[in-house]
Amino acid sequence: MKVRLPVFLLLFFATVSAAQQQPRPIPAPPVIGATSYLVIDSRTGAELASLEPDVPVPPASLTKLMTAYVIFNALQQEQISLQDEVTVSEKAWRTQGSRMFIEVGKRVQVEDLLLGMIVQSGNDASVALAEFVAGSEPVFAEMMNQQAAAIGMHSSHFMNATGLPDDNHYSTARDLTTLARAIIEQFPEYYRWYSVKEFTFNDITQPNRNNLLWRDDSVDGMKTGYTEAAGYCLVSSAKRDDMRIISVVLGTSSAKARISGSQALLNYGFRFFETRLLYSANTEIAQTRVWKSANEYSPLGVIEDLYVTVPRGSYDSLVSTMNIPAVIQAPVAQSQPLAEISIELGDEQLLTVPLRALADNPVGSFWQRTVDGVSLWFE
Repeated sequence: MKVRLPVFLLLFFATVSAAQQQPRPIPAPPVIGATSYLVIDSRTGAELASLEPDVPVPPASLTKLMTAYVIFNALQQEQISLQDEVTVSEKAWRTQGSRMFIEVGKRVQVEDLLLGMIVQSGNDASVALAEFVAGSEPVFAEMMNQQAAAIGMHSSHFMNATGLPDDNHYSTARDLTTLARAIIEQFPEYYRWYSVKEFTFNDITQPNRNNLLWRDDSVDGMKTGYTEAAGYCLVSSAKRDDMRIISVVLGTSSAKARISGSQALLNYGFRFFETRLLYSANTEIAQTRVWKSANEYSPLGVIEDLYVTVPRGSYDSLVSTMNIPAVIQAPVAQSQPLAEISIELGDEQLLTVPLRALADNPVGSFWQRTVDGVSLWFE
């Protein structure tokens, strides 16, 4: 079968020697004294470093990331608005732990409660929001679990909106990176609040507990957590140039340790890995013959930008392999998957994605169908 490849593709993924194809060795990640951690590239989800990332642990106030996700989703669906006023219940007012100091019976806007929860880690704000959205905190916890499952958090279970201890309230480093990534991708207009360094409510100013916001200019979120059972925890997100890394560190021994450990892991990820654009969306990568069609060839490509994360300096050693069926017949619809492209680095297959038709290719005339039908007999 005839397949036409653009010149840039042939040059870009030229065949290299076996020695050149081997990925460059990278050192082991730093030892940081955590119970578990996971570091990923936010765009591709590639795992850069990990320690027991699937062990269930108490998430403490990192729970409020899930609470925020549910609230953000309600805002996006226009079920609530930032200007809605929430009447503070006695339960919310009495909630133990960190607070934004709302007062029972007072009316507080959703936006202020969100900032109180995100910046000040207010348990009282979390409960007030949960009651406003779901009527009660237990019903809100059901929403948390439903939406967590929907985005792929398969090893988490939530019993409340705050992260206060409960034997059946747990998550994992992997699930928390999934959650952080979902917030960043789905709610960029709200994610910006995670970089706010302080918030004043009721004449009380409290700083963001994520000290990385002051220490590293590339860090723009996300959330700290602490209980005796959970230890000191931190989900952090940083962007340098066009690469964003998410780090989840759980179970360190002190606030200082969670900061220094997270900083070390972020530096490690940026130093030894890079994320690059392989193919732009809707750009022709190859062509394939389409039999019995109005057009002899169909352009193939990807419908979303395709990125890959690799050890820094190994990008030129990537090799692509296309698997295109020998016979494709019309009709072909735009975006229909017709083939596959695999990206390899040394002996490792990094990803395989479908190549899709970039245009409609309808059935040809009677004469074209007849000629191609005869030709296929000889194929």
